[in-house]
Amino acid sequence: QVQLVESGGGLVQTGGSLRLTCAASGRAFSSYAMGWFRQTPGKEREFVAAISWGGSSTVYADSVKGRFTISRDNAKNTMHLQMNTLKPEDTAVYYCGQRGSRYSSPSLLPHEYDYWGQGTQVTVSS
Repeated sequence: QVQLVESGGGLVQTGGSLRLTCAASGRAFSSYAMGWFRQTPGKEREFVAAISWGGSSTVYADSVKGRFTISRDNAKNTMHLQMNTLKPEDTAVYYCGQRGSRYSSPSLLPHEYDYWGQGTQVTVSS
């Protein structure tokens, strides 16, 4: 059974930084593309960043490009999201997701991810 656990969220001031971690277990982590999404109350889950199974390919939402960096450590079954120059509009619950099929490409679409963590709250104060 796949389990994803996010950590690293918190309260930070505008311009600050946070590093989120997604720890995975249950199957061969290195075979699956991963992604970060975020959600605020009353809104749909929004794509943030995604990374290929091997880590060589990444894609970002325009709103975070140049500020956020996604990475993964397949030896440790973890994925990270380094968030710099945070803005109040980055406030949300951040979720990590894992695609269901081996060696599939990173995706911007939430419905193409089969497994999700419980989320971690990020709050950026102005």
